[in-house]
Amino acid sequence: MRITTQAWETYIRRLAQLNEKAAQLMAEYLAAHGTADTEALTDYAAALVQKYGEGSAELACQMYDAMAALQNARVSPAEPAAPASRREVARMVLATRESPPQMQRGVSRLVKRAGADTTLKNAQRDGAEFAWVPHGDSCAFCLTLASRGWQRASQAAIKGGHAEHIHANCDCEYAVRFDGRTSVAGYDPEAYLAQYNAAGGDINRMRRVNYAKNKERINAQKRAAYEARKTREDQ
Repeated sequence: MRITTQAWETYIRRLAQLNEKAAQLMAEYLAAHGTADTEALTDYAAALVQKYGEGSAELACQMYDAMAALQNARVSPAEPAAPASRREVARMVLATRESPPQMQRGVSRLVKRAGADTTLKNAQRDGAEFAWVPHGDSCAFCLTLASRGWQRASQAAIKGGHAEHIHANCDCEYAVRFDGRTSVAGYDPEAYLAQYNAAGGDINRMRRVNYAKNKERINAQKRAAYEARKTREDQ
């Protein structure tokens, strides 16, 4: 079975909307209140991470259960992973309080992490396989992770209790399968591995090659995103 491009993109778009909404609300709070009141700032960031992280985990549960049903896997319903604790959010706030954009990305990353944790922890529980599926202008490290192909879920994939390499501004996501045959349309680990090998296993070199190849398109996307953000701020 192959997960269609439409089904996969619908899933990642819904997850991305949660990440983006949390980051947007964090930006609005920072613009209105600044960073002087650390307790209030942490409370607000933690509330965002809790609310939107729960949404991310629930979407991941829905996808997990749908994949299990389609593959006739006899597993228990997926259990949502807990969003980041207030202590984790507080550490993020203290580390980024001098840079509001980094704090926005920190909130987004923690929201995204709840969905990724949900997929991996349930996959480990059920002995399922997972793959990191790139989307859009994936970074070199994401492509390197994707080149590993489908892997059996284990504790090694959940370092420190959380999914590996979760960052903001990224639409790459974990996919799961139970039958050893299912995949996601467009997912090509051999091609990603070829890129990695062509760069001599040097992730920084991969990054430079990919940027040179896509520089004009990436810069155009950045300009469009900047204009859209300025329009929202001016309204």
